[in-house]
Parts: sequence; structure tokens; C-alpha cells
Amino acid sequence: MGPNWLELPIDITRNILQRLDIINIVTSICLVCPLWWNICKDPSMWRTIHMSNNESSRYSDEDLVNICRYAAERSCGQLEDIEIVSFCTDDLLQYIASCGSQLRRIRLTDCQYISYNQFSEVVNKFPMLEELDITFSKPCKGSLEVIGQSCPLLKSLKFSRLISEEYMKWNDDAFVIAKTMPELRHLSMIDNRLTNVGLEAILDGCPLLESLDLQNCFLLDLRGSLGKRCCDQIKDFVLPPDDENLDIDSEDENQFAMMLSNLHV
Repeated sequence: MGPNWLELPIDITRNILQRLDIINIVTSICLVCPLWWNICKDPSMWRTIHMSNNESSRYSDEDLVNICRYAAERSCGQLEDIEIVSFCTDDLLQYIASCGSQLRRIRLTDCQYISYNQFSEVVNKFPMLEELDITFSKPCKGSLEVIGQSCPLLKSLKFSRLISEEYMKWNDDAFVIAKTMPELRHLSMIDNRLTNVGLEAILDGCPLLESLDLQNCFLLDLRGSLGKRCCDQIKDFVLPPDDENLDIDSEDENQFAMMLSNLHV
């Protein structure tokens, strides 16, 4: 005969339930019995929300949005950590902002439904934010500056900047980070167009940096003193690949050649 879960102390039961998947908590766990229902009414149960629309999910994006809204509402303003992969929308982001003043960590990856300006419009609602990951989402040109100005406690930033004609100023991101994010410890800026000038600005403006990921930042030349400075100053330094190891087709090669020919910094 198995253990009687209802005989466990409430604190232990709460601890167990908090470790379960948020989707299961919303759709089934809280409905198991009156005791679990009452435990799930506690806002502390909803301080962390991690959700992903993976290939095996039986829920649509719309379902996941509704589940996420429900969980955020249950937090009663105590939400501290939210992670959404692929299904976040403008409306959901606005709702999260309305009850997320205590958020310390936000991860919105591969969220193509968010418009370019939406995050800039709500980021001032996250004054306690320490960690932000918007990798493979779509940050607009001015969003980093708003993030830096609105989140003075920010210690970790991850984002990617895919090559496009809409973003032509090579070091804009780097200069904004150097100017507005002096407390950064961890920075990942994959696929960025920064040059040595921008990298030097980051090293000067963010003296507390411990890790720096520069994957696919092909405009950097880290031979010589700048590369040595990075290795000396940064504990965990991820380099872009060597030019000779790059796998670039002819169209991309022409684009990079054009970019380099127009570089005036």
C-alpha cells in the first residue's frame, strides 16, 4: 500500500507541488483534492513560472497563453522568475508587467509574436530585474537603452541580433550597454555587429563582467592587445570562431564583404 499523501505536513506537500510543471499544476494538480486546491491558492506557489511550447506539447499557443495568465494572476504580485519559450504575445507580456513588479529573472526566447517595441513599453515595470534573456526574440533598436535605464540592478543580459538591413549602426548596442549597464556580470550578444571599438567600450563601462559570449560576432579582430585584455579581464570568455573555420555561403560572404567595406570605425 502506497503512502497517504494527504497525511504529509502541509509544508512538505507545498514543497513537492512547487517542483512540478506549472502546466500540470494549473490543469490538474490543483484539482486533485481540497487540500491541494488550498495550497495552490497560496501566491508563493506561483513565484516561478517556466513554460515552453515544445513539439510534444498537447496545448496550443492560445492555451499556453491562458495558462500563463492564470498562473501570473495567482502570484498576486509575487512573481519573481518567468521563462517563456516561443509563445509569448504582446498582450501576455503586458499582463505579466501588470503583476510583475518583483520580477528578478525574465527569459523570453524565440518569442516571435512579440512586436519590436512591446518590451520597451513595459520594461519600466521591472525595476527589480537582475537577469534578462531575450535570445532569438526581436529586440528593437532602442530597447536596450530603455532596459539599461529602467533596470539598474541588471546583472545578466542575453540577446541576439540577427543580421538585417534594419540595423546598420555597428556599435550601437555596445555603446548603450557600456553607458547604462555598469553592474553587468554576464553578457551574451550572439550574432552582433560590434567591432573592436564597441568591445573596448563594454570592457571599460562594465568592469564587473565575469562572462562574455561573442559567438558569431564576425567583425571583431581579437588578435593582439584587445584579445589579451579580454582573456585577462573576463573569467569565462566565448570567442567568435576563427575566420578560416567559418562556414559561410557565397551570398553571406558578399554581405560580410559589403559590411566591412562600409565600416568607418
